[in-house]
Amino acid sequence: MGNAKSSAMSKEILEDLKLTTKFSENELSQWYENFQKQCPSGRITPEEFKKIYERFFPESDTTSYAQHVFRSFDTNDDGTLDFKEYIIALHMTSTGKTERKLEWAFSLFDVDKNGYITKSEVGDICQAIFKLIPKEEQEKLPADENTPEKRADKLWSFFNKNDDERLAEGEFIQGILDSEGALHLIQYEPNK
Repeated sequence: MGNAKSSAMSKEILEDLKLTTKFSENELSQWYENFQKQCPSGRITPEEFKKIYERFFPESDTTSYAQHVFRSFDTNDDGTLDFKEYIIALHMTSTGKTERKLEWAFSLFDVDKNGYITKSEVGDICQAIFKLIPKEEQEKLPADENTPEKRADKLWSFFNKNDDERLAEGEFIQGILDSEGALHLIQYEPNK
């Protein structure tokens, strides 16, 4: 009885999210209500998250990409996403600021969460992104981007690093901003 989950968001979380995201109290309350309906436990599991991605990419293998995105959003490493993590992720990936999105992209590529990206990690994420691209679109890609390995090599070349070097967040962001053609290599948006 005393452990019953409150259906209202705590004032502390509400105020924190208003400051962190600049979303309005009304927007946050609506999202919270929907989140509670979709996730009565108050948490999204990796499997539920994968199903969300499958709706966006019905013709693709979303498994590895969804796992990487989930990992980047699960900031407290508890294996689930709570409402706060979910909203902060929504904010980071949907705001208009390219630098904010690149900060998130860095966390996506930083597979081992050590604060640096290696060419191997770039390869892992390029592999996952490539699986999102339908076969017919893969066939239309430029010759230097038509495999995950070529895509990773091309992306890594923008950073002027040897294969055994690593990349800090600022270098990643600056490398993407300074290199025309690099941004599309770190994402996939379906043609709809």
